[in-house]
Amino acid sequence: MTVPLEILALLVVAALVAGWVDAVVGGGGLIQLPSLLLGLPSDTPVATIAGTNKVSSFAGTLTAATAYLRSVRVHWQQALAIMTGACAGSAGGARLVQFLPRQWFTPIVLVVLVGVGVFTLRRPALGVENRVRHQGRALHLRLLLIGLLIGCYDGAVGPGTGTFFVIALVSLIGYGFLEASALAKLANLTTNAAAIAVFWIHGVIWWRVGLVMAAANLTGGWIGARMAVRHGSRFVRKVFLVTVAGLAVKLAWDTVAQFR
Repeated sequence: MTVPLEILALLVVAALVAGWVDAVVGGGGLIQLPSLLLGLPSDTPVATIAGTNKVSSFAGTLTAATAYLRSVRVHWQQALAIMTGACAGSAGGARLVQFLPRQWFTPIVLVVLVGVGVFTLRRPALGVENRVRHQGRALHLRLLLIGLLIGCYDGAVGPGTGTFFVIALVSLIGYGFLEASALAKLANLTTNAAAIAVFWIHGVIWWRVGLVMAAANLTGGWIGARMAVRHGSRFVRKVFLVTVAGLAVKLAWDTVAQFR
């Protein structure tokens, strides 16, 4: 398979923007994945598109996670709980992607995004302060389940995973947006690695395109993470709401297009 140079350039720009969005609040996959769907040949298998997308996303998420770890304190027992669930869920989801019709997920994700956006908008204090509501085993079990469920979604579908991790950690656990973003990056890094392993084993990744986009995604992730750490939870919350609104519009358009 070959990709024209102008199409590859557009994919690089999409990966750069996606890396920035992912680093700040998550959701960059809904920029990058549709770009791959439009840019790659129409006969490209779904698994190849998903696997190539993961290679690029992993690079940006790794950079963002490194930047967060330098500035945000992470409790590693909590991080390991959500990462364990994320690894298992993503591996299972990546295996299932060849059997599940992707069009089913667009309306579901749209409803979830709109609901969460309204919920966050109506609660101005949500995520501004770090107030964890659980401790010990109860906390670790909740983190494990969050990682498992969202990880499975990421392995099978992907777009919006970082946003969903932040949503769950802020609303269900009580983390501030900044702390939630740091944990979300570690969990998302794990889901990407697990999915890449499954796609690699099945030989469906288009490495040439994935690695070029990875360099751009890495750059965007580095810039976005530094901005998020510098400006704090209120800045992340604003970007979060703008991102959710944009993603909701995009998904609504896709949903209408499916039924035309």
